[in-house]
Amino acid sequence: IETVSLPCVRTYISRLCYNTVITSNGCFMQQNRWFLEHFNLCVQKQCLELNATRPNLAVPRVEVTLYYESLCPGCRAFLPQQLFPTWAMLHDIMDVKLVPYCNAQLPSGNSPFTCQHGEPECHGNMIEACFLHSVGRYSAFQVIYCMESAANVLDAAQPVSIVLVTSCVKGELGFKLMHENALKTNALSPAKTHVPWVTINGEYTDDFQDKAMSSLFNLVCKMYMVSSRGVTRPCLRFNMNYI
Repeated sequence: IETVSLPCVRTYISRLCYNTVITSNGCFMQQNRWFLEHFNLCVQKQCLELNATRPNLAVPRVEVTLYYESLCPGCRAFLPQQLFPTWAMLHDIMDVKLVPYCNAQLPSGNSPFTCQHGEPECHGNMIEACFLHSVGRYSAFQVIYCMESAANVLDAAQPVSIVLVTSCVKGELGFKLMHENALKTNALSPAKTHVPWVTINGEYTDDFQDKAMSSLFNLVCKMYMVSSRGVTRPCLRFNMNYI
């Protein structure tokens, strides 16, 4: 078993395995030509092999929760470079929860939410919270990946802002969702001391954080191995360390 190259991983993340829609906002548009050239060489074989073997459904998935901010540089590195690719490859054994808020501050009196990186970040947080609520985590995560990996987070959201999300952001629901995220963030134990903040199965440790930042894929596979008392095919398929 060979470690899959980065180009194969990029293709694997695409709609070819997971029915991700290539939207008109250009999120995946630069890779379209690349997809066509590499599909037969790389992705088709991987999709067929992976779909042939599924993990034990009786074993709980590893839950990875990210507490983050939409314009935080560290978050914008971790989400597209570690979290989304790992989820794309290991979604059968991994659940992802996103909590956009982190260092924001609750409103006081007539003052709105305040955010570490200003009002645009508050707006980005609310857009992403509304996507998560309105279209579900699976679809929302793909949109949020597009936003966080784009040069401009808010500009990337505009072409895919559906009616439900727009009404959420402009109405009371958006503030309600942000308040819920504030309560979740403020209830963390231990309390967060930095951003991004990652918990594994609801637990934070410095060791989990360090491993998530450096190789979330390996961490998820190792955590799943503990639960399943074995190695799942996706982990074997993408990493020689699990042979």
